[in-house]
Amino acid sequence: MRKASVAIVILAAGKASRMGEGGKHKLLAKFDGVPLVRRSALTALGADAASVIVVTGHRRSEIEAALDGLDLTFIDNPDYASGMASSLIVGFSSGDADSAEGILVMLADMPGVSTTHLDALISAFRNAGGKAVVRAVSQGKPGNPVILPRSLTQAVLRLRGDVGARAIIATSGLPVLDVDVGDAALLDVDTPDEVLAAGGAMN
Repeated sequence: MRKASVAIVILAAGKASRMGEGGKHKLLAKFDGVPLVRRSALTALGADAASVIVVTGHRRSEIEAALDGLDLTFIDNPDYASGMASSLIVGFSSGDADSAEGILVMLADMPGVSTTHLDALISAFRNAGGKAVVRAVSQGKPGNPVILPRSLTQAVLRLRGDVGARAIIATSGLPVLDVDVGDAALLDVDTPDEVLAAGGAMN
């Protein structure tokens, strides 16, 4: 049986407003010597997905430079300041996402997420025949990443503001499969202190 194809959309457009003054960008913070956004992209490229799309916006040229040489599709979101919904819409509207049966939405600021975690989510999605929402959880608490079946694209395109996929999942009418990936599902880094606590170094 053919396996349902999955495209990964990495959201890397946000403004990181909680990083404070001084112009530091959390996605360029180094983890094991690698900028966080590149680490996230390498994690995604290692997974069993058809393509990896990176949505850029804030400080786009620096983000693209940090991802130089990787086999990614970049999509710029000129409307990134309006919130996460606009980046989801841009990602879902791309040709790569449109041809996949599932779109795995990954936040670029989650250093704990591994390729093994992504493959566990993709595997659960395929086992459900591509007809279920799959989300990473930690001890039952919903987190990220999530996989949305392509049937939810129209609902994504209607999102507005700084909202993610959670509202859609609640009203989708589709089965929701939870995959426990431990603390990684909830660990994102929004402040310099959180970057340091997670093992990162600010440039």
